[in-house]
Amino acid sequence: MPEGHTIHALADRLERAFRGSAVEATSPQGRFAADAERLDGRVLDRAQAWGKHLFVDIGDAILHVHLGLIGMFPVKHRGGGEPPAPVGAVRLRLVGPEHWADLRGPMICTLVDEKRQREIVATLGPDPLRRGHGPGPTWERVHRSRRTVAELLMDQSVVAGVGNVYRCEVLHRLAVDPLTRGLDVSEQVWREVWDDLVLLMPLGRAFSQIITVPDQVQDAVRARRSGRARAITSRLTGERLGDTFERRFLVYKRTGEPCPRCAHPVQERDIAGRRLYWCPACQERH
Repeated sequence: MPEGHTIHALADRLERAFRGSAVEATSPQGRFAADAERLDGRVLDRAQAWGKHLFVDIGDAILHVHLGLIGMFPVKHRGGGEPPAPVGAVRLRLVGPEHWADLRGPMICTLVDEKRQREIVATLGPDPLRRGHGPGPTWERVHRSRRTVAELLMDQSVVAGVGNVYRCEVLHRLAVDPLTRGLDVSEQVWREVWDDLVLLMPLGRAFSQIITVPDQVQDAVRARRSGRARAITSRLTGERLGDTFERRFLVYKRTGEPCPRCAHPVQERDIAGRRLYWCPACQERH
């Protein structure tokens, strides 16, 4: 399932491609035809992400999208011509003066009003990719919980946008025992987890790939600070993962391989419906 950085990057692309322009909206698949007709010819005013939820203001309606496990919404340049004929089950197609975007396979694709948008956002925890958000609002909830920190990080009402890869990698980066109950996690450790998400997730947003290995993180941070990342970001369509960095992880999907910190074999276990990867030898912090 796409994690929060993917949805924020998608919102960025939609804004760059369509903001301030009238869009042609159709539903080639037919399942969204009536709502697409309501959007057709209206101006796209704004696209924003809250965790894994996308909200796009078009005319007097708000398009709400959750990509779920298999959804995709790539944004492509028209190159001066007409977009190609839709391929496969395209739920919604948006066409603007210079770009087009096809939404396929979403878990949610519906129109909502501002009241319903506020209700959805109210169910979500703070988002590490939104300015002004912090770990404070959920600390007391975490500290009272008997659920493991691994479970809590996957709960979108605790932290919005975090998925399994960031969960595994951040807990390893900070040497945190993922099986620690929330009530046993120190406030300092919880804030360090939050701060690491604030560091890493914008890199994923910029490069369209999850970057957690220290040397790659350093290179990605430098690229963002120097402005070199902007050219990379502008070329990404969202159709596939970025390839600026070699795909490497610390523990994610590395069962049985040596931990990069202590060489103990990485283990796996089902937690909160997803496969957790961690090193029981060196992830001991609470």
